[in-house]
Amino acid sequence: MNRNFPAFCAAMLAFALLIVFCGGLWAQGGAFSLAEEKSDAKTVYLTFDDGPSDRVTPKILDILAEENVKATFFIVGKNAETRKNLVKREVKEGHTVGVHSYSHVYGKIYSSPESLLEDIDSCNDLIEEVTGSRSTLYRFPGGSFNLSDRLISAVTSHGMRYVDWNASFRDAEIYNATPHELYTAAVTTAASAENIVLLAHDSTTKTATAEALRDIIRHFKDEGYLFKSF
Repeated sequence: MNRNFPAFCAAMLAFALLIVFCGGLWAQGGAFSLAEEKSDAKTVYLTFDDGPSDRVTPKILDILAEENVKATFFIVGKNAETRKNLVKREVKEGHTVGVHSYSHVYGKIYSSPESLLEDIDSCNDLIEEVTGSRSTLYRFPGGSFNLSDRLISAVTSHGMRYVDWNASFRDAEIYNATPHELYTAAVTTAASAENIVLLAHDSTTKTATAEALRDIIRHFKDEGYLFKSF
């Protein structure tokens, strides 16, 4: 096998994800568009799904503070009910909190547009209770990539901007991943994109994500990227 073949495949995968990502961002009026954030600088938007968790979220917040990096946390409402202090900390430290889901039960959430919006509103009720304001930022559980136009239109018509991703730690895909495997995944899937939305998770089983985070941040800093939150 040509030794350059795996690198070529990785680059093609990243390019395909970017195309899907941009399609999701620019479709529908309420979706986030990278065009809204025009900059000559290379940018990473670091995003965390499925938290907060007592075991992982504080470690991630500590590292972000030490590295002076802001991130976006797409929270699960049922996890935040007993961890409101962590949501408060995320906001206090300058991070963005968005809606991911309340229940994170796909069959229930995606059974109808009405069920999807009910789930969003339940999570947003909690965000408003904790932070004093509702979020207009949303990440579909599993991403928007294969969802029906009815579901996507319901979200954007509800006043929400949705954000997919074009690179990933792959911490929800690689079973029992090591920090090095997550580092490699983040770097490889990002390839050389100018604007990167990097998917990670801060749920309770993702200890390797926290362990890999500092090296991943420093890699992109060394490559000349700036970090932003949505």
